[in-house]
Amino acid sequence: MGKKRLATQEGGSRGAGGASSKSPKRHIESAVLHVDSSYNNTRLTLSDPKGNVLTWASSGNLGFSGARKGTPFAAAKVGETVGDRAQTMGVKEVQVIVRGIGSGRESSIRGFISRGIGISTIKDMTPVPHNGPRPPRPRRV
Repeated sequence: MGKKRLATQEGGSRGAGGASSKSPKRHIESAVLHVDSSYNNTRLTLSDPKGNVLTWASSGNLGFSGARKGTPFAAAKVGETVGDRAQTMGVKEVQVIVRGIGSGRESSIRGFISRGIGISTIKDMTPVPHNGPRPPRPRRV
């Protein structure tokens, strides 16, 4: 069984990490918002202009599960969450890069805008195959 230890707090509180702290670690004026929208999920990543990730969120991260992760409502909630975190960092303007063909493309951006952060550009960088894989051979019956 082993010895039982008493939990003591000597060095202050060790709480729930830096995600819940109100004082931001960085103050950034402009950032890049990456929207990755598939049929099953929507992910938003906020990065600085160099590409270093500041914060991110997804539909599954917020508690949506199954088919509800791919809905526009879930994507709007993800946008609002990332918008709140961006406000605490002092972000005033973002460039948006959208990838994917899911239903959460527009609604995630609208949820982000609802937090009062301006958008300078929106780029659609959805990957498009030029030729695709080799087609299957014909069936022999």
